[in-house]
Amino acid sequence: MHKSPIGIFDSGVGGLTIYEEIHRLLPHENIIYLADSKNAPYGEKSKEEIIAISVKNTEFLLSHDCKLIVVACNTASTNAVKFLRENYDIPFIRVQPAIKPAALKSKTKVVGILATKSTLNSELLFETSQRFAQGVDVVEKVGEGLVSLIESGDMHSPEMTDLLNKHIQPMLEKNIDHLVLGCTHYPFLTDQIKEIVGDKVGIIDSGEAIARQTKVILQGENLINPESGEINRVFYTNKDPQVMQKILDEFDEGFKAIKTDF
Repeated sequence: MHKSPIGIFDSGVGGLTIYEEIHRLLPHENIIYLADSKNAPYGEKSKEEIIAISVKNTEFLLSHDCKLIVVACNTASTNAVKFLRENYDIPFIRVQPAIKPAALKSKTKVVGILATKSTLNSELLFETSQRFAQGVDVVEKVGEGLVSLIESGDMHSPEMTDLLNKHIQPMLEKNIDHLVLGCTHYPFLTDQIKEIVGDKVGIIDSGEAIARQTKVILQGENLINPESGEINRVFYTNKDPQVMQKILDEFDEGFKAIKTDF
């Protein structure tokens, strides 16, 4: 099992931001990534639909002998991980919006969270806010349209700029001093967001924390790959691979996006 891969799935290319952090921390691990771009965005689907899709993604990764699965999607994490843990005998790592560090760092006691509708409506987000953001005003905004533009390759389009301004300006007017990116797609937009919020608003995502948690679980389960030989990292997508390939090319590691009929 030590050489078995870590599995990662997301509703498209967003989870590559999580992959990057995991690979940086665990460079000797084999990894299989599944971009379920065909079903993106998850945030507009019902909980039942999200669970069914997550089960299908899990079965795909288990068919490739994955030893641990990272659900690199806030929407699937908040709606499906409990079900997955109850029905599969394998560790699952979930992502969740980084409300805690934002609340702890906030001086204005007002923080913003940009996420999908499903994540913002989830029980997990409510519990996290209640536990870690007492005395802090959490300004929520649905990032409507952002995932679809990223998945279509229009990450740097004028439409994206207009949407980001539309979503973020109301939060700035409420004096936020930290902005939580509550969707794994959104870190791709960090530079554009910085142009809007300036240097007075900290931008927080959960990628690094998820990588650390993955390492902790692998160590606890005695699943760390100790070898430094040839490492395999495979990237699957069930839609046009060009969007994923463009991002992989930026990683400059020579990987190819593989089209799957899954």
